[in-house]
This record gives sequence, structure tokens and C-alpha cells, in this order.
Amino acid sequence: MPAVEIGRDSAIGGEGDADLSRFAYGQVTAKNIKVKDRKLRANMKRVDQRFKEAARAAKSTELLLQEEAGFLEAEGMEKTYKVTQEDLRKQVDVTTAQRGFELKLDHFGPYRLDYTRNGRKLLLGGRKGHVAAFDFREGSLDTELHLGETVRAVKYLHNDQFFAVAQKKYVYIYNKSGAEVHCLKKHIEVTDMEFLPYHFLLATIGNAGFLKYQDTSTGDAVCELRTRLGPSTAMAQNPYNAIIHLGHSNGTVSLWAPSVTTPLVKILTHKGPVRATAISRDGQYMATTGADSQLKIWDVRMYKEVHAYYTPTPASSLEISDRGLLAVGWGPHVTVWKDALRVKQKSPYMTHLSPASTINDLKFCPFEDLLGTGHDNGFSSLIIPGAGEPNFDALEANPYETLEQRREREVHGLLEKLKPEMIALEPNFIGSVDSRAPDERKKVLSLETTSETDARSKEHEAKLKPKTKMRGKNSALRRYIRKKSKNVIDERRVRVESALKIEKDMRQNNLRRKRGLPIQVRKLGPALSRFK
Repeated sequence: MPAVEIGRDSAIGGEGDADLSRFAYGQVTAKNIKVKDRKLRANMKRVDQRFKEAARAAKSTELLLQEEAGFLEAEGMEKTYKVTQEDLRKQVDVTTAQRGFELKLDHFGPYRLDYTRNGRKLLLGGRKGHVAAFDFREGSLDTELHLGETVRAVKYLHNDQFFAVAQKKYVYIYNKSGAEVHCLKKHIEVTDMEFLPYHFLLATIGNAGFLKYQDTSTGDAVCELRTRLGPSTAMAQNPYNAIIHLGHSNGTVSLWAPSVTTPLVKILTHKGPVRATAISRDGQYMATTGADSQLKIWDVRMYKEVHAYYTPTPASSLEISDRGLLAVGWGPHVTVWKDALRVKQKSPYMTHLSPASTINDLKFCPFEDLLGTGHDNGFSSLIIPGAGEPNFDALEANPYETLEQRREREVHGLLEKLKPEMIALEPNFIGSVDSRAPDERKKVLSLETTSETDARSKEHEAKLKPKTKMRGKNSALRRYIRKKSKNVIDERRVRVESALKIEKDMRQNNLRRKRGLPIQVRKLGPALSRFK
């Protein structure tokens, strides 16, 4: 059958579809690929058609997305970073003004916080044991707990029905009403947590320096990775590929996946301990801050530093919004930078001061122009215009979902759950087709196999290289042979005798080589050697 080239007409980016590339939900893999197999060619055409139809549907629904992100715009000599929260509350609508509030909880701080994926619920955890989950839009409290022990981190799971609390020794799972559901006794002295929504994995790191993954849908422990770098000082998740970024006290940031026991990448980011790290929504940029009072922006695709900023005191927390705003918490100050990832800015976008307190945690609320800050005196919700994504995908995260929609989304999430082995630096490798010819692939595979075999043989020869000292009659191998009866043959005896014989031959060859004599080569094979 002659080779057929497909995908040229069906690929996104052809004539009439030049503007569909930014709406593509998947990567077209069948473009300009010569496929001889009829069944594979038909399947690839079908996949291309689905990608194109999804892109056209996304483009058609763009007419319904009327919301636009608005930022503060200064006139004349005005500066946007001089606008206070009180001034914003007077100018914005009543609903937005009500969402900019402050909770004074100075007896249980400092506080850690977390939002649900749809931005509807808020979870607070005080260092001294106070935990509260509530709907900040309606002002309704779901649960409030006084645990009476240290709380280091809090995290919502796949929805607002369950949340995890890293307490003094173990990690506990609570439901919406505050009842304890499960105790994760393998997660000891956890300091940071991240939840992978598409894999239903809870990743934790503790003082022991072990990164652990727990499947929250089945309750099984997926893996336990030893970082060998001591306690982690920072933790963040890459939303693009679900890779965990860990900051360490030696100034490095390591990237981890549950399928590999060693770090995928190690980046030396600071001269001192890493204090905080954050990754952008598209997974292209990473922001890190360290004890050297430096705030650095990194390109994750090339692992290179883009530019750096200076903070008066070492920053304690970082967060990047859906629209690319960078929030930095240092001391009692919160500084928000606009377009700070790609271009170095000279002045911040907005600033805020929490007097007589220290910023402990920052989180942007999804689909809202709000920034949650946890500090020593409680919690503050700051209005940051332009921070949230104005248009949401209801099939992905719906801020207005009903009970039936939540149940349906949970079932769909469990049915479409990804395996931990699918987490990689480049997630698009799944479903890709190798466009090389079969003979080229076999050639490359044979070369790789030959190189690996040569390397193993060299290592084996290096291990068998005899030592300079001679083995006497009282060597361990000879003592073992003497202890065994002559009429008893076991696997270890045969192995020992063969090792002694190989060592003896190699020693003799080395001696003949030094004297200039020819080396004895065994010409006959093992099957014909007995006829010598």
C-alpha cells in the first residue's frame, strides 16, 4: 500500500482556520505524518476532526463571553500603588465592596488559607489550632474547629466537601461539617500540602524531607520520595503538568514527579534558603524568593533567570493570579506587580500595609478580583482589580454550580482520573505518534542498546579487575570451597569457582603482558572446549 499523507487539510491552522489555534483544546498529532496502517490512519483522522470541532465550538462561544478584565488606570501624576483599599471600596459596586473585608483573630494566628477551585469557599487555619471553613460571599459558616494543637497547613480537596489539615504530628481529613473522616499516619510533621485535582493526589512534605503522595479517592499511598535535602522551605504545584516544586535550605528548587525517585530538575535559585515559590497558570514562569532578599523570575521552559527584584526584607510568601499578577508578602507589606513575569517593572501595581503584623500566606481567589492574606492578626481580603479571570468554563470550575452539578462533576472527575505515571515535564507526550520511519526507530534503538551493553560490559570488567595483592590459601573464597564437601555442588560453589578461574586467567594474562609474551586466547567455544 503506498504511503498516504494525512492531516494537512484537517489540522488547525490551515486556510480559514488561522485563528483557531488559540482555541485548541488538544495538540494535533497527525499533521504531516505518513501512515501506512489503514486503521491507525482512520483513528488519527477522527482525533484531528474532534480537535478541530472543539476549537470551532470554543470560538463560537467566545461571543457569549462579554466580561473583560479591568485594571486600575492612573491619570496624569497619579500612581496606582497609592490607591488604598478604603478608596477602592468607595468606588466599586456594593457586592465587590462587601467581599473586601477583614477578620481580626489575633489570638490564634498566624493564619494559612486556601480557596476552592471555583472560588466559592474559603478555608482558614490558625497556627494555634483554629480552623474555619465558610462561604465568604454569603457569609455562611460551614464549620469551625478548635483543635487545641499546632496547625501548619490547610488544603481543600477536590471540592468543598472535604479538606485536609496538617496538625502537630499527622494529617487529618475533615468533611464539610467538621467531622474527622480519616487520619493519615504516614504523613508525619507535614509543613506544606498541595492537591492535584486531575489525579486526586494529596502531596505533602514534612520536616523529615520526604515527599509523599496519597490517593484521596482510594485511600492508598502512591509513593514516598526521599529528597535528601532536609526539610523543605517552600512548596508549589505547576498547574500545567502537575509537577511539584520544592524549595530547600541550600538555595535550590527541585522538581518532582511520583514516577521518578530522583528530582527531574534541580535549579540553584538563591544564595540562601528559599523562602517561597509560585508558578504561573500556563506553567511557563516561576517566581522564587530567598533569604538573600532577592525575588527572581525564572523561565521554566529553559530553566533560566529572566530578571530579579529586590525586597527590603526577605519575602515570606508569593502568589501568581490567573491574569499574571504577582503578589509578594514581605514583613507587614503586600506588594502586587503587574506584567512582572515577562518584563521587569520599575514600580508596583498596588500595595497594602497590615500594621503590627507579619504576612504569612497569600492566595488569589479564582474568578474574583480578590487577594486573601493570612497574617498574625487574622485574615484580610484585598480588592485587586484585574486579578481574576472574568470568564469561567462551567465544565471545569463553576462558581454558581448547584448540588446536582457538583455531584455530576465529582463523578466525571473520578471516571476521568489520571494515573500518577502520567505526570511528566511535557504532558503532551501522551497520545503522540513517532513520525520517524520504522527502520530509523529500530536503528536508534539498536544504537542505544549497543551503547548500554558496552557500558555494562565495561562496568563488569572494572568490577572483575584483580587486586594487586595475591590471594593466599586462607582467602574467604577458598575457605568456603574447603568447607563444602567435594561431592556437593550448589549454585554458590559454581559461581565461586568460576570467579576464581576468571581471576586466575586475568592475573596470568596481566603477567604475560608485562613480560611481553602473547596472551592466550580461547579459540574454541564452551561446547567444544572439552575436545582440546
